[in-house]
Amino acid sequence: MDFNYDVIVIGAGHAGCEAACASAGLGSKTLLVTMDMNKIAQMSCNPAVGGIAKGQIVREIDALGGYMGIVTDRTAIQFRMLNRSKGPAMWSPRSQSDRAKFIQEWRGIVENMPNLYMWQDSVKQLIIKNNRVLGVITGLGVEFSAKSVVLTSGTFMNGLMHIGRTKLPGGRISELASYGITEQLSGLGIISGRMKTGTPVRIDGRSIHFDETTEQTGENDFHKFSYMDYVPRPLKQRSCWTVYTNDAVHAILKKGLPDSPLYNGQIQSIGPRYCPSIETKIVTFPDKTEHQLFLEPEGETTQEYYLNGFSSSLPLDIQVQALQQIPALRDVRIYRPGYAIEYDYFEPTQLMHNLETKQIRNLFFAGQVNGTTGYEEAGGQGAIAGINAHINCHGGESFVLGRDEAYIGVLIDDLVTKGVDEPYRMFTSRAEYRILLRQDDADMRLTEKSYELGLAKRDRYDLLKEKREQRDKLINFAKEYSIKPSYINGKLEALGTTPLKQGVKLIDLILRPQLNMIILAELIPALKREIETIPNRKEEIVEAAEIMIKYQGYIEREKMIADKISRLEHMKIKGRFNYHEIQALSTEARQKLSKIEPETIAQASRIPGISPSDINILLLLLGR
Repeated sequence: MDFNYDVIVIGAGHAGCEAACASAGLGSKTLLVTMDMNKIAQMSCNPAVGGIAKGQIVREIDALGGYMGIVTDRTAIQFRMLNRSKGPAMWSPRSQSDRAKFIQEWRGIVENMPNLYMWQDSVKQLIIKNNRVLGVITGLGVEFSAKSVVLTSGTFMNGLMHIGRTKLPGGRISELASYGITEQLSGLGIISGRMKTGTPVRIDGRSIHFDETTEQTGENDFHKFSYMDYVPRPLKQRSCWTVYTNDAVHAILKKGLPDSPLYNGQIQSIGPRYCPSIETKIVTFPDKTEHQLFLEPEGETTQEYYLNGFSSSLPLDIQVQALQQIPALRDVRIYRPGYAIEYDYFEPTQLMHNLETKQIRNLFFAGQVNGTTGYEEAGGQGAIAGINAHINCHGGESFVLGRDEAYIGVLIDDLVTKGVDEPYRMFTSRAEYRILLRQDDADMRLTEKSYELGLAKRDRYDLLKEKREQRDKLINFAKEYSIKPSYINGKLEALGTTPLKQGVKLIDLILRPQLNMIILAELIPALKREIETIPNRKEEIVEAAEIMIKYQGYIEREKMIADKISRLEHMKIKGRFNYHEIQALSTEARQKLSKIEPETIAQASRIPGISPSDINILLLLLGR
């Protein structure tokens, strides 16, 4: 048994697993501490990965060499590409997963990874001397030393669950809470707070009248989460089902509000705005007569269903009575009720962009402890924290992603620059450069960076090179191949698109909104032959080429804007000013700049309350 490590990761949720795999994958001797080895990467809420902007984050984790995408592909029981009616900047992959197999797959990865070890225990205290973390002390009284520590304890720190007026300590239902770390870090000057989240009832599928629901099937084309070359979704694919609440449901829910922890003063902390409880919905939208709910299967063979949209902490009897008013659920049986949970988090403006705390050297935070919500947001932070924990052990420049490089970069910059006043979740609207941050090209953006770092391995890098070469070859063919009107006009008219008046290049036809490469390949044998020369991942490469062709102008314009802003990203200001002494700045600017200590002018400009005139003053002081 060894008690000395390079990196210790506390908590084996989605952030912890990615962090541990990243540091171990880079060569650091890593210990992953978890209270239950049988529940690592537990999907605490819905059994699904991805969604709007979240799917992009998962693809970025994969492009870096992480594992969330691979595990999701192996355990998916339904896959959909969301927002297909919009442009490719908005396309977002989403999968339902088999909850139990998701854990099983992750455990197989973790316990077979070189340099990665596990210890089943809680952590009650960090070993800190001279503002530097040196290890941990566990609930069993065991001391482990480390050069870096990553805290990814999710909802477990001082976790308190609520079902009506009943309060239960715990980090998840039937799982113990963790105590001691918040109190220790608060004593060292780190600011903490409380947040709240919740989860719905779990329903026995045998009690559902599916003939009175609406079926929602998945897709089974070439799309998947990982850029690695394999066939995804080996499990049986299952449907989701939709139902609606009604006035009778709402009447019962309203009857239970006096016993709701959200409205009787029992819960004081802030919950997620974009995933409200059913009781919040009926209070916030009193005129709305129905709310859509999704019945999502929890696994390939299980009868357990997750009722998406019905998160609640109302008393058990109220939850059951309300559900019985939905026709398809009139005979409902549940496995467990919905509940709310309060937990500790740390104000993320106390972090640097590498997710290391400003107050304590070599201590990193990732996941819900930073005020975020969502498996994907947690996994993205975990990967970055794990990479940088390794770098802090062995030397090198911090690994930081810009806002024009990744949604993960947007996420972390938002956290450390703006802070949080509610659980943070990612949306495409939070990114300024959505066209540059598409789900189809995360590998183009990030894999080479990760390969140079040593995390992405040669097989992944070779796949990237092949994809880029084949994509560019196809684009060049489209630019050079000529089409005569006499050859194509009859076929174009049959498709309802304007015939040619003169010869054009193939690329000009691809640019038409009504046409794409797949349609044109059936009309133009030369294009079909060119596509057939692609050795692997034909559909993925054709899609990548087509997006580059159709959106090249938008992509180039966004790159120009990003390049202009990046100049401000390179203007370093940390440590150059005593902001309290700059009277020309507004009072709010002096306070916030002193508190956050931005690294660059660009970061300063994104702090809420910092005006353009404040930025101009800083630029003048820099001599710009």
